[in-house]
Amino acid sequence: MSITLYALDGCPWCVKVHEALEEHGIEYETEWVEGLHSKRDEVKRVSGQRGVPVLVDHERGVTMAESANIVEYVERTLAADAPSA
Repeated sequence: MSITLYALDGCPWCVKVHEALEEHGIEYETEWVEGLHSKRDEVKRVSGQRGVPVLVDHERGVTMAESANIVEYVERTLAADAPSA
């Protein structure tokens, strides 16, 4: 899978990103993270910080945090490149 979303169950910002990806038919894999910031070593390894959501676009070499930025990226880049249904 070329898109990975690091998310926390119950996180409203993560839900916004999930909804944007689903709305635009973007295939992605979700990596569910620990609730405690101190346990989010994988998120820190890929993004340099422990907050979620974090989206990694492996194909384009893009890693980003902040739900508003991710949703904009989904709409402007991923949705534009997605095959039409």
